[in-house]
Amino acid sequence: MKKTVLLLIALISINSTAQILNVESLRKVTDTSGWSGSASFDFALKRNVNDFITFGSNIHIQYKMDKHLVLFKNDVQFEKIEGSRLENKGISHLRYNYRFHKRIAWEAFVQGQYNRVSLIEFRGIAGIGPRFKLINSEKYKFYLGTLVMYEYEELLDNITPTQETVRGSTYLSFSMYPKDNVTFTSTTYFQPRLSNVSDYRISAESILAVSLFQNFGIRIRHFFTFDAFPAIGIPNSQYEFTTGFVYTFD
Repeated sequence: MKKTVLLLIALISINSTAQILNVESLRKVTDTSGWSGSASFDFALKRNVNDFITFGSNIHIQYKMDKHLVLFKNDVQFEKIEGSRLENKGISHLRYNYRFHKRIAWEAFVQGQYNRVSLIEFRGIAGIGPRFKLINSEKYKFYLGTLVMYEYEELLDNITPTQETVRGSTYLSFSMYPKDNVTFTSTTYFQPRLSNVSDYRISAESILAVSLFQNFGIRIRHFFTFDAFPAIGIPNSQYEFTTGFVYTFD
């Protein structure tokens, strides 16, 4: 049984502001059965109109055995904006994959999250659906997922009532390996409310990772999200750009 732990040490880093967790960025491509995972601890200072202080941690654990794959992700982040109190947000995600065909897997997941900054008191979702391997080569990989999920949401804007909805969740993910030490991954999610498709969310994340030398590299990440109906007072779109170092060890 092989265990792999990744410790991410960020120079300029803000944990994800995403309302849609990019699970594709968590998957580890390996043919070896057993445990693998990652842990990160981040701290950042930022100034634009206001001063920002953010710090947080995340843990990812993965277990693979034959056709079965289990993923667990837990993120916690604290953020303080100049003149305001310390706010926090967190997300926990558990996903199971069963590959019954060389190009098709069935996956199911549950997730819980809160985000005081975006006025989300609690959002819980559970979903299920197929995942398709479209292209798989040494230089690039393409995947497509089409799931249906139930969502329960409580907001903190004192206006929006508690909501229970059913959404679709379609994602397209691809990875490129132009050189042995370079990896580029990009994933886009589209999650419409099935009873009202004008109520939808979109997120797109791209990550460029470059290995500088053994067990050490640099990662550049861009993230964008759009929510057609966020909490009152929260903008429809948000984005972030981060750069950090990556250290891996067995």
